[in-house]
Amino acid sequence: MSDTSILLSGLAIGESPRWHEDRLWFSNWGTQEIIALDTDGAGEVVMRVPTTVPFCIDWLPDGTLLVVQGPEALLLRQDRDGALVPYVDLSPIAKGWNEIVVDRRGFTYVNGSDFDFTGGGPFVPGVIALVTPDGMVRQVADGIEFGNGMVVTPDGGTLIVAESFASRLTAFDIAADGGLSNRRVWAQLETGPDGICLDAEGAVWAASMGRCVRVREGGEILGQVVVPEGLSCFACALGGADRRTLFVMVAQWLGVENMFGPDRTGQVRTTRVAVPGIA
Repeated sequence: MSDTSILLSGLAIGESPRWHEDRLWFSNWGTQEIIALDTDGAGEVVMRVPTTVPFCIDWLPDGTLLVVQGPEALLLRQDRDGALVPYVDLSPIAKGWNEIVVDRRGFTYVNGSDFDFTGGGPFVPGVIALVTPDGMVRQVADGIEFGNGMVVTPDGGTLIVAESFASRLTAFDIAADGGLSNRRVWAQLETGPDGICLDAEGAVWAASMGRCVRVREGGEILGQVVVPEGLSCFACALGGADRRTLFVMVAQWLGVENMFGPDRTGQVRTTRVAVPGIA
């Protein structure tokens, strides 16, 4: 039995969900759409991104939208007229890029690698790049076993990244200049995590196969949310008026070669949780 209910269906694959300005924003992979969705299920395509997959989103502290244009190794920003324009070229560090998180100081972290996930070939460990508020970019971590979701703790002191191919959450200390150090396993999981979010007690919700698990540092599983059989969880976010709604991005997973077939199985599913997300 599922622990969730459908808020929106008919998506390709929803990814990179973020609660922003009283709506859930996310990327609809396979359609080039960024969608904003309210809690009544009314969605709006707010922007189109000229790329394939992946493309992920977050905001600078001043409210500027950033978009990772993954295959093109570009970080885009929304200009004052609403258009997306190039912000940072990431190609000198790696060929392809995936997830993004921005901290409260404006440090932007993006993970990527030279591994061609959709085209096959041998696995190549990935990296994390830092983009500073003045637009400078540098590599701050390597050896990432397929980086996915990332979060920064509210104090700005720790970055946590999901390493999907290693089935773990990995943490780094964040230095005053945004650099990363003291790499450590934050939690070892049974299956590979994809998108993640952080709650007010410091626990991480991690989308992982057919469920989302709530885990604390050290690996103790505090709870889980299960989706219907046949669906996989790709990402999750906490939001709603009280931040106690867990939004789960799900779809059927039929392999890389069938990611974007004619059947739109993607959904946004929701459930209520006891511990809110971070405001």
